[in-house]
This record gives sequence, C-alpha cells and structure tokens, in this order.
Amino acid sequence: MDMSQTTQTGTGGNGIINPQNNDVRGSASEDPKQNLKEVINSIQKTLGLLHQLSLTVSSYNAALQLPLLQRINSLVSELDNMAKLSENCNIHVPMEVLNLIDEGKNPDEFTRDVLNSCIAKNQITKGKADAFKDLRKHLLEELEQTFPDEVESFREIRAASAAELKRQAQAQNVLPNGDVKVKTEM
Repeated sequence: MDMSQTTQTGTGGNGIINPQNNDVRGSASEDPKQNLKEVINSIQKTLGLLHQLSLTVSSYNAALQLPLLQRINSLVSELDNMAKLSENCNIHVPMEVLNLIDEGKNPDEFTRDVLNSCIAKNQITKGKADAFKDLRKHLLEELEQTFPDEVESFREIRAASAAELKRQAQAQNVLPNGDVKVKTEM
C-alpha cells in the first residue's frame, strides 16, 4: 500500500497506522501531565494495533501477508515511540503491584494492604507515645511526692522554655510540631 492511500488520520484503508505519524516530537514536553497523556495515548494506540494484528492473524491467508507485515511494522514503530515517550515520564510502580497484576489480582489489594500496614504501625507508634506520656506523668507524680520544690522549679522552667519555643516558631513560620509553614503562591 503506498502513501497516497492513507487518510488524513494516519490510517490506511485496512486500518494500518502510518508510521510517519508515530514519531516523537523533536522537543520533549516539560509538563509531566502532558508526558503522561502522550504515553497513555501511545499505549491505547498500541492496544489498537495489537487488536488489528490479532484479527489479521486469526483470518490469515497468503493474500494478507503484506497487510500483516505492515501491521507488525506499525506495532514495532509504535512500541519504539512508546519507549521514547516513557523516558520523559517519571512514574515508579512498585514491583509488588506488577507481581499482583501478573498473578491476575487487583492492584487495589496492594494499596489496601499498604494502608492497613500503615494504620497498624500508626497504632503501635501511638501506643508507644501514650505509654511514654503515662510514664512521664507517673514519674512526675512520684518526683513531686519526693522532691516537691524541684518539681515546681522544673515546671516553671519547662513552661518558660515552651513559651520561648512557641514565640520563636511564630517568628520563623514554624508550626508547633516543628514543621515549617509553606506559602502557597497563586
């Protein structure tokens, strides 16, 4: 099939993708969302090519040899295009997710398991923090019974120190937990 038979959309009369329309743009887009859209479009195009190829193979006869070769070439060209586009896309997929997909399981299971693990670890950490608060409270009660003057002095120093830290945090846009406030630019 020569190039005069291709339509403006880049597909031939037999649904063959014109390889000239598959090349990667000369300058890579700096927008990550645009890069992702280009990769997704390339994946969808590849899936369409695979479907066309499977239809051609399933009804193969000697007359379909040229369209079959053209579709294979189009698929190889689109896979090359997808590989080039993916270089501009910085997405990391955990191997566990890929393994779940290979096993035929839903990748949302991985997300659910990670969240459940985080919740369990958070509860353990919260339990430890509560235990330390209880220990501190118990120690202060015991110390107050044994050394009342020193405990009162400790509380005064502690209150003054907390007030000073709060004042410094406000002056430096630091939250009480130590995080820094970030100004959002509009």
